Amino acid sequence: MKASRWLAFILAGWTLLACASLPEVDADRAKARANAVPAVVSANGKLPRQTTEQLLRKRWSKSTLDLKGQAALEEAATGVPLIAGNQVQLLFDGPQTMAEMMKAIAAAKDHINFETYIFDQDELGMKFADLLIQKQKQGVVVNVIYDSVGTLGVPQEFFDHMKEGGVKLLAFNPVNPAKARGNGWKVNARDHRKMLVVDGRVGFTGGINISDTYSKSSPFRGGSGGAGSGSGGGSSPAREKGENDVGWRDTHVRIEGPAVQAMQWLFVQTWIEQDADDLRDAKYFTQVAPAGDKVLRVLGSKPEGHFEIYKALQLAMQEAKKSIHITCAYFVPDDQTMEALTDAARRGVDVQLVLPSVSDSGLVFHAGRAFYQPLLEAGVKIYELKLSVLHAKTAVIDGVWSTVGSTNLDRRSFLHNSEVNVIVMGDVFGLEMEKAFKEDLHNSKEITLVEWNKRPISNRLKEWLARVWDYWL
Repeated sequence: MKASRWLAFILAGWTLLACASLPEVDADRAKARANAVPAVVSANGKLPRQTTEQLLRKRWSKSTLDLKGQAALEEAATGVPLIAGNQVQLLFDGPQTMAEMMKAIAAAKDHINFETYIFDQDELGMKFADLLIQKQKQGVVVNVIYDSVGTLGVPQEFFDHMKEGGVKLLAFNPVNPAKARGNGWKVNARDHRKMLVVDGRVGFTGGINISDTYSKSSPFRGGSGGAGSGSGGGSSPAREKGENDVGWRDTHVRIEGPAVQAMQWLFVQTWIEQDADDLRDAKYFTQVAPAGDKVLRVLGSKPEGHFEIYKALQLAMQEAKKSIHITCAYFVPDDQTMEALTDAARRGVDVQLVLPSVSDSGLVFHAGRAFYQPLLEAGVKIYELKLSVLHAKTAVIDGVWSTVGSTNLDRRSFLHNSEVNVIVMGDVFGLEMEKAFKEDLHNSKEITLVEWNKRPISNRLKEWLARVWDYWL
């Protein structure tokens, strides 16, 4: 990990978690509050109840997971409706995502709203910056939010270059308290979102930052890796080889349709809450025509918010009937997440986790491994992706409930970060997610309980120390 990333991690850990806690999520109690039919909105507004029932019955009648009931539970817990009429494209790796994002930016006619945790001054970052400046000079309004800790090691001259080109910039929650505006200085509150909105009609989100680490595909993308059994012992290869010597495995989505307006609102809301200068005039909120048949929910969460993403994940895991397949970069589960995963495995749900064997954070890497023992004992299957730095944050449940976003399964994401996740309902997109998950499995090594119990004492000590340290950060 770069020195700036270590410093960023230390800064982000100043505030203790003793004063913050995650909410209890109980599916049985949520059912008592849920409406029988969830709300669905379209390009023309909220759908009538009868139309909604017909839409959901047609699409979800054969699902093992009661998707209509699940949607109602999520709406009751989050207050966020489903949005119909969207096209969703799964983007499996960095080069594919970057190409699609740059294509969308190049085609912008009115405005570009871009929000990212990391915006590096490297070859890829300069390409993005120059393209944004070019569009601004063509008369397109360009607004950029970047996190001040995620970009801590980036020279200010890089951002000044974009500012001089007319791009409007906002440094989220500056590290220097003298530069803070809005709701006060909270160094531990970070904007971890990765979100691009073009003309209010095309949106991107997921786990991918703007950095050369994403300029090449994962070594096993489409390759012939294999899964086997092993102890998972030893240190993280990323720290031995250098994090830039291996490919990064991440996931993004491209969305077209009315749901992009929900992403637009999250961006505008963040801009306003940071007490930034007014956004320049543009057609931010216009009626967007249907672009496809996908029904989805856009969830944004933020520090001291309502834990929307956390609640949706918990409810989905608690209600799973057949399978829970999770790919997660930073996995340090809280007690409730552990209970949801182990309870599901014990009731016969196929629970499989793809986690890193290569990480850019040794602390999180070992803290996550401290939870392997009880998970394996409960019947959860754990795999570690080989030779790639895993940075994806995805889940697919019962093959029909899918989520892609910026949220990791750790308390930092749920308590201290602004995050965004998209939940896509239905088996068509779920099948794409399952195919991607199977490819990750193909390129991973299974961690078995027998072999895990043979790991050296030194690794056990690292896990214990990392877990204790992580709890207090």
